[in-house]
Amino acid sequence: MCLGALVDSGLPLKEIQKGLKGLRVKGYRLETKKVKRAGIAATKVDVVIRQSAISGQRPAKRWKDIKKIIRDSSLPDEMKRRGLGIFKRLFEAEGRVHGEEFTRTHLHELGAVDCIVDIFGTLIGLNILGVERVYSSALNLGKGSVVTEHGRLPVPTPATAEILKGVPVYSSDVPFELTTPTGAAIVRELAQNYGRIPMMKIQHTGYGAGQKNLPGLPNTLRIFLGEDIVSKHTEPHQRVSIIETNIDDMNPQCYEYVMGRLFSAGALDVYLTQVIMKKGRPGVLLTVLCGEDRKEDIIDLLFKETSTIGVRFHEVARLVLKREIRRVNTEYGTIRVKVSKRPDGTPKFSPEYEDCKRIAKQHKIPLIEVMKRAKPF
Repeated sequence: MCLGALVDSGLPLKEIQKGLKGLRVKGYRLETKKVKRAGIAATKVDVVIRQSAISGQRPAKRWKDIKKIIRDSSLPDEMKRRGLGIFKRLFEAEGRVHGEEFTRTHLHELGAVDCIVDIFGTLIGLNILGVERVYSSALNLGKGSVVTEHGRLPVPTPATAEILKGVPVYSSDVPFELTTPTGAAIVRELAQNYGRIPMMKIQHTGYGAGQKNLPGLPNTLRIFLGEDIVSKHTEPHQRVSIIETNIDDMNPQCYEYVMGRLFSAGALDVYLTQVIMKKGRPGVLLTVLCGEDRKEDIIDLLFKETSTIGVRFHEVARLVLKREIRRVNTEYGTIRVKVSKRPDGTPKFSPEYEDCKRIAKQHKIPLIEVMKRAKPF
């Protein structure tokens, strides 16, 4: 489906085939055709294994075999690194599921060739298109069960569930496996973030068709190819959590300590807002900004370190300017300065408060005079 979506967006299949020659993997061919899935026109790409390639007794593919194929290829180093990362996720997930070292886990010959072509065909396609960043929606896992070489397994399969730990997922009412281990590993390795479509100027779209034509649901993988319209001076969009709680019964002296603990736990920002609560009681709205991976730890700390008995949280998008720290030599000493640029390229800077405060105390001069001297340009 990844290959189909790339080809459907306008990438010639011949370009992918040309790039795959660098892997020196034989015994297969790529076939492409136009199909419809729930009324949506899509491109179906199949990796067809030649019978001569799987006749007789051929060895199973273990991690060391896949690693050698990748390292011996003539592909770019960054593509090799990405491919190794995807395959390692697959092998480690299978190893954990079956209770064995990932180096002993294997892919059968047919599955190994299919996997290699799917994964590196996708990487090659993205490279040809010049894709710099990949974002993903939450993944629909489907439901029900699927027949594998190990018997009938629940959807998502145990390997898929292992790979997608920490990734936003959901399950629709479609009784079908909608995310495979290979697809999960590709998304897990490449996606920089999940959720809403980032701010972009769409240039092309593509639909890669799945095997089945499911009733009432286009069984397709849709991709958007576009240009980032956010300034080059900003970092990529980030998804962060805002956690809040209202407090009106805690000793105000505790807040400084709590804020320090929250920052130590990974909070990106912490601030207090004076509020009037029920019955006219003055209170404090404690707000914490943090990454999704730190949310549970932050909530746990709030319950331990404050008098609150409940918190609320929601996810938001964040856009920040790129910044760097420069050291500015002044007549009073060195001051660290945070330097960034506005979207129009105009520079802006902010001297490090603690450095300025230290120098002001040391030389007994006004703090604002120290800050004026901390100009990086």
